Amino acid sequence: MIFGKSNKPQTRIDSLIGAGTTVEGNILFSGGLRIDGEVKGNVRCAGGQPAVVVLSEHGRVEGEIHVSHVVINGTVVGPVIADDSLELQPGAKVHGDVSYAQLEIHLGAVVEGRLLHSTRDKQPEQVELKLASSN
Repeated sequence: MIFGKSNKPQTRIDSLIGAGTTVEGNILFSGGLRIDGEVKGNVRCAGGQPAVVVLSEHGRVEGEIHVSHVVINGTVVGPVIADDSLELQPGAKVHGDVSYAQLEIHLGAVVEGRLLHSTRDKQPEQVELKLASSN
């Protein structure tokens, strides 16, 4: 379930890029956008309004994603900037830096880039993850 928890946005999906569809160019939208196909360009919300992007397991974006709420279960080649929340589901593969205010990572998600925690009030700060030793 994509928005099963009460702290997740309850935004409806207004637009769909279907499977087998390739969009070349930047996308500027409002409300909710689901991507089941491929986008070669940047994906941004119009006018800085709250918006949600859902990238399905077969979806792919080659470019920057910059919106308030992002749910990824597909592939992104480029940076992801989630002003509010970012959910990386098990099939998520992000090849680029990730900036977020709130982050949820499911087992199996992959990020090949930096994790940058930020809020609207300050610049992103880099989060460094270290493995705990078993000693």
